[in-house]
Amino acid sequence: MDKNKSLRSQEWFGKIDTLGFTHRSWTKNQGYPDHLFDGRPVIGICNTWSDLTPCNSHLRIIAEMVKRGVYEAGGFPLEFPVMSLGEILMRPTTMLFRNLASMDVEETIRANPLDGVVLLTGCDKTTPSTLMGACSVGLPTIVVPGGPMLNGKYRGRDIGSGTDLWKFSADYRAGVISKEDYQEAESCMSRSDGHCMTMGTASTMACMVEALGMTLPGAAAIPAPDSRRRRLAHLSGNRIVEMVHENLQPAAILTRSAFENAIKINSAIGGSTNFVIHLLAIAGRIGVELTIDDFDILGSAMPLIVNLMPSGDKLMEDFYYAGGLPAVVQELKSELDLDALTVTGKTIGENTTGAPCYDRETIATVKKPFQQNVGLAVLYGNLCENGAVIKPSAATAALLQHRGRAVVFEDIDDLHAHIDDPDLEVDESNILVLKNVGPKGYPGMPEVGNFELPKRLLESGIRDMIRISDGRMSGTAFGTVVLHVAPEAAVGGNLALVKNGDYIELDVPNRRLHLDVSDAELTQRRKAWQPPEPHMKRGYVKMYLDHVQQANLGADFDFLTGNSGAFVSPGNH
Repeated sequence: MDKNKSLRSQEWFGKIDTLGFTHRSWTKNQGYPDHLFDGRPVIGICNTWSDLTPCNSHLRIIAEMVKRGVYEAGGFPLEFPVMSLGEILMRPTTMLFRNLASMDVEETIRANPLDGVVLLTGCDKTTPSTLMGACSVGLPTIVVPGGPMLNGKYRGRDIGSGTDLWKFSADYRAGVISKEDYQEAESCMSRSDGHCMTMGTASTMACMVEALGMTLPGAAAIPAPDSRRRRLAHLSGNRIVEMVHENLQPAAILTRSAFENAIKINSAIGGSTNFVIHLLAIAGRIGVELTIDDFDILGSAMPLIVNLMPSGDKLMEDFYYAGGLPAVVQELKSELDLDALTVTGKTIGENTTGAPCYDRETIATVKKPFQQNVGLAVLYGNLCENGAVIKPSAATAALLQHRGRAVVFEDIDDLHAHIDDPDLEVDESNILVLKNVGPKGYPGMPEVGNFELPKRLLESGIRDMIRISDGRMSGTAFGTVVLHVAPEAAVGGNLALVKNGDYIELDVPNRRLHLDVSDAELTQRRKAWQPPEPHMKRGYVKMYLDHVQQANLGADFDFLTGNSGAFVSPGNH
C-alpha cells in the first residue's frame, strides 16, 4: 500500500491558506485533534438510519462499529445522513424516491472531503439507491448491510415478514382467523432490529451486493442483533482504509462478470423480482452493458437451492446458520466466474474457498435442488413489447400456461372500489389486470402487483390467480404474478388498451404474454385512448415524471445514466 499517495481530502484539509484554515477550524469544533488532519484517509459513513425506517433503526450502533474500525486502521471517519427510504411508512411508494436518494448520496459524497465511503444499508431501496449514488462518483466504496430480523415466532412456529402477512391477511378477509389472532401475529412477526427475514427485497439486495463483491464475505445473512454483525462493521471500517490506499474503486469490482454472477446467484436463492429493476439501474450508473434479457438468459435455467420464503419455508436466520451466501457460491462454483474481484482485494472464489454448508434442508445441492429451472423469466408479446417479468418459483405451476378472460381495473382506486364487489363477474379461471401502476402511472411503480383476490373467491378457498400489471411486487410476496409490463399503460403501452372480456394467454415456458385482440382492433382502441393527467405539475414528482425511464431500463432518470466522477470545483468562499 502506498500510504503517501495524494488524498482527495487533502484538497480541503491539507492546505495552509484561508480555505484550509476554514475547513480545519470549523471541523475542530467537534473536538478533533490536529493529527486527524495530517493526511490520513477521510472515510465517509453514509448512514440511512431513521426512526421512520424501522428496518434501519439500529444503524447508528453499526456506524459506531465502523468508526472504530476506521480509527484502528489509521483513517478519519465522518458520518453523514442521507435520505432514508423506509418501505413500511413512506407513501405513495419508496420507489418514487429511490432516484432522489441516489442523487443525495452522489452529491453529498462528491461535495465533501472524502477519500472512501462506507454505505450503511438495510430496507429495500436504501441498498440500491446508495450504491447507485456511490457508483456515480467512483470513490472506494464498501457496503455494510444492516442484516435481517430474527425469525418471527407465532404459536410454536416460525413466521416470515411479508410472506406470512399476505397469508394472515387473506385468512382474516376470508374469516378463517379472528381479529385477535391477526393482531397477535403482527406483534410476533417483527421482534428484533433488522429488515425482513424472508428472501424479500431487502434480503435480496443484501445478497446482491455480496454477490457483486461489494461487501465482506458473509455480510448478507448475519442477523441484525447478532454480535457478528457489529464485528463485520468493524472489519469493514478496517478494510475501507486499505481500499483507499489501494485505490480500489467500484469500477474494478462491478464488471460484467460480477453482474452475471449476481444474476445467477439471485435465481439460485429465489430472490425478488425487484432485483431486476435495481441491478439494471446500478449497471447503468457504472457503465456495464446489461439488458432485461440477461436475467432470463443467465438465470432462468438455474436451480433453486435456497429454501427461503416466499419460495420455500425457511428464513434468513436459518440461511446464516446453514452457511449463508459463501456456501451458495461454493455450491454454484461451476456456474460462476470465481475470478471476479471483490472489496477484499481477492476474488469471490478466494473469499469462499472451502465455505461449508451445515444444513441441506436450507441450502441444497445443485444435483438435488429444491426446484429446477425456476429463475426469473422474461416474457414478451403484444401485451409487453419491451418485456415483463415473473417469478416461477413463487407461482402456482398449473397457472404458468393458461388462457383466461380479463377482468380489468383501470387503476388502484378502481381496484379498491370493485375487487370485493359481489356483482363483479369473476371466477378463478379469469386473469386480473391492473393498469396505471407503472413508473409514470402511479407514479413510482408501487408494490401492488400481487394485489388481493376478490373476497368471495378467498372465502371459497382460492389463494392464487394470474395477475398482470405494470407495477412491482414485494419480494416477500408470492403468486402467479406478471410484473413490470413495459411499455406501461400510462405511456400508451398495449396494457392501456385491454378491456373486460378480452382473452389473454400466459405461456411462461415459451416466454409469451399475448392479448388475443387483433392489431386492427388495437389500432382503433388506441385512437380513443387518452393519456392520464400528470399527477403533479411542480417539484420532484414533476421531475420524476419528466425523466423516469421504463422498467426494462431500470426506472432510473435518463440524465443519471453514466457517472460524473469525484471531481468538484474548489469553490471560492
